[in-house]
Amino acid sequence: MLTKRADFLSAARARRMSRPGFTLQARQRADDEVPDLVRVGFTCSKKVGNAVARNRAKRRLRALAREILPGAGRPGWDYVLIGRPEFTGARDFATMRDELRSAIEAVHAPRKPKP
Repeated sequence: MLTKRADFLSAARARRMSRPGFTLQARQRADDEVPDLVRVGFTCSKKVGNAVARNRAKRRLRALAREILPGAGRPGWDYVLIGRPEFTGARDFATMRDELRSAIEAVHAPRKPKP
């Protein structure tokens, strides 16, 4: 679990993939950091809603991560799931599950070189 602000800021500068239900940020950690763990963090700003709405959105993101990341996440990577206003708390859970799988695949896909 990510808890330190520095870890969240490092993920914010790394790869990002947006889906209607959430935004996924991912970064590969340096070799001197914990290499064999998949770490995850969650955040929802006040734009998502009041405290009840933010907590509901984070609960749904945690359930998604618990279900998908053990199989799809890569060791040595940090993932941050960011809730989106009006969508994270109300979107169909099965759809969000598929979106998370596709977002992880897209984040790990090789980057195309710029011409």
